[in-house]
Amino acid sequence: MRKVTVIGAGIGGLAAATALAQRGAEVTVLERAPELTEVGAGLQISPNGLAVLDALGLGEDIRAVGVRNRSIHLVDGLRDRTIARLPLGDRSYLLLHRFDLVDVLARGAKRAGVTLRFGQDVDAVADGPEPQIDGVAQEFVLGADGLRSIARPVLNGAASPVFSGQVAWRAVVTGDMPSEARVDMGPGKHLVRYPLRDGRINLVGVVEDAHWRAEGWHHAGDPDTFRATFADLPGAREDLARVSEVGVWGLFLHPVAQVWAGQNVAILGDAAHPTLPFLAQGANLALEDAWSFAAAFERGDLPAWQAVRQPRVQRALDAARSNARNYHLTGPARMVAHLGLRGLSRLSPDALTRRFDWLYGYDVTRER
Repeated sequence: MRKVTVIGAGIGGLAAATALAQRGAEVTVLERAPELTEVGAGLQISPNGLAVLDALGLGEDIRAVGVRNRSIHLVDGLRDRTIARLPLGDRSYLLLHRFDLVDVLARGAKRAGVTLRFGQDVDAVADGPEPQIDGVAQEFVLGADGLRSIARPVLNGAASPVFSGQVAWRAVVTGDMPSEARVDMGPGKHLVRYPLRDGRINLVGVVEDAHWRAEGWHHAGDPDTFRATFADLPGAREDLARVSEVGVWGLFLHPVAQVWAGQNVAILGDAAHPTLPFLAQGANLALEDAWSFAAAFERGDLPAWQAVRQPRVQRALDAARSNARNYHLTGPARMVAHLGLRGLSRLSPDALTRRFDWLYGYDVTRER
């Protein structure tokens, strides 16, 4: 039985720990937080991510805490006018709070026999025949420790992310809305809203702003500034008026790590390939990574794991960047694009969602 130490009790770390334990590994997860708490806000689980949760035996639990997303509603935010409603069909798309997903994953990990250790800061990782965490020998180390990964530089050296020129805001308010993800698009900005369980609504706004903001989503913002930034989107004003607390952070461009697995240290999720939030794929790609890593680890074939995963991940990251440009169009280009979207959605409502079948329709659990 191989022993694996996972750094980080986030989505990728807990999913990987469960998948590894279900394959017979002895897994310990180290998490610096003293406990799992309700931090963050909403996220979306698309069918490719849900396939992993089903394979882990957590599908029923996650559906119990999620809201089924029926469509994507694209809106000309300046006029509060529908451009297109994209039906999501029979596939399951779930809208839920990040904490609910992490809680389900943590409970699943414990059932699989994973040891969770909280309040565990990790300052140093070393790779080699006998890898180490803070000078203590390990058998194998998996870094699922996010944007500020301690493990990534061990395999790739230091990297300097580049500010994208975009700033994101995030809040959760009380209210009701249809079971859909609504995107109010304005010149140089957009605001996404969707329902969570228990009568809550998740708000994520992104605006082009040359002023640098710190990376990471734990920074408190000013609700009045949030409202003022998106005041020209009239359909969102009622929800914006309810905001009492808001987070704000800068969006940075990170290169995909060149090395995901060394001798006895590996990385996955945001530690390997942070993504911009314009396709809602951060959590889903981490879930895919977790399953495929565990399968490759069991086979003893980690180099092939990266070779298979990296092209798909890069395509998803590129598509997310493209989405940001499409949401933020200005001038004549904006008018032309909206006319085209409106016409296409009337002629073939499924066409716009089918173009992402390569992403949402993929099931990593079927790979061998």
